[in-house]
Amino acid sequence: MPTSSQRPSLEASDDLALADRLRDGRAAVLAELRKVIIGQEDVVEQALTALFAGGHCLIVGVPGLAKTLLVHTLAQVLDLKFSRIQFTPDLMPSDITGTDIIQEDAETGRRRMAFVQGPVFTNILLADEINRTPPKTQSALLEAMQEKRVTVQGRTYTLEPPFFVFATQNPIELEGTYPLPEAQLDRFMFQIVIRYLSEDDELAVVQQTTAIQDQSLARAMTAAEIVAFQRLVRRVPVADAVARYAVHLVRATRPDSPLAPQFIKDWVTYGASVRAAQYLVLGGKARALMQGRYHVSFEDVAALAAPVLRHRILLNFHAQAEKVTTDTVITQLLAAVARPSAGLA
Repeated sequence: MPTSSQRPSLEASDDLALADRLRDGRAAVLAELRKVIIGQEDVVEQALTALFAGGHCLIVGVPGLAKTLLVHTLAQVLDLKFSRIQFTPDLMPSDITGTDIIQEDAETGRRRMAFVQGPVFTNILLADEINRTPPKTQSALLEAMQEKRVTVQGRTYTLEPPFFVFATQNPIELEGTYPLPEAQLDRFMFQIVIRYLSEDDELAVVQQTTAIQDQSLARAMTAAEIVAFQRLVRRVPVADAVARYAVHLVRATRPDSPLAPQFIKDWVTYGASVRAAQYLVLGGKARALMQGRYHVSFEDVAALAAPVLRHRILLNFHAQAEKVTTDTVITQLLAAVARPSAGLA
């Protein structure tokens, strides 16, 4: 176990100044996004948390709720390179990663193989309707998401940081779709659910989008700052009790765990992996800095339980028959799992 002198801290003046810049940058990004995106405060906060933590997001919502607009606007405000891939049944892996083509040298007349980069070579990649393409093509993103690189014809190409994948899914159309493999689902830090707006917000959207639109968006931060913020997030200290709480939450999702409540044994086939606990802590660090704090609280972990866990819990047919959702399970889990005391740290 690391000693207190080995644990990360934010005591250096440079770190504190960068933390202030992150907090101010978050406020600036929110101000710019609100020019275009109305409502969806939780969705925007979760997207920014994942961005500062360096994670990818799977965004689920019915058509017309501004999933694509949110990602595109975020890329503009952050001044990042943006690519969009419309996933279709005939999409090939090379359409994502790129491929080698034969080129002729104009001076020598010799032909050689040259690599042409695909849309994955960007900062923010929007994988639109990712479940509309077969698993072979879906898996082309696995290496990019996990290792920040792609391999084509035996050659490895590194992606320029920062690199984020925002994938969208339509939850109501199942015909012609291919469910994402669990291995790829686990690569997404958050599954963000976009729901219908309130009546007042929906009215505001209708009024804004049916009038003349002349919105200019200011650049709130740079790619270099985002990379620095991601490094800073990992330096935020977390108490052993808070980290243990994240681990307890994740272990309690597994039916064969001694920590699992009875409703988990009744409703869940498979629980979350250790990656979920890692993301709970990492996301908690980013959330703390975004709110101007230099330590992670139990509330940070609890607030991120739904987006981190909802795509990592596999329900059985008993839960489906009773119309139990993963969000229902997570809500009950947060009530059932006790927060460790500092004495257990």
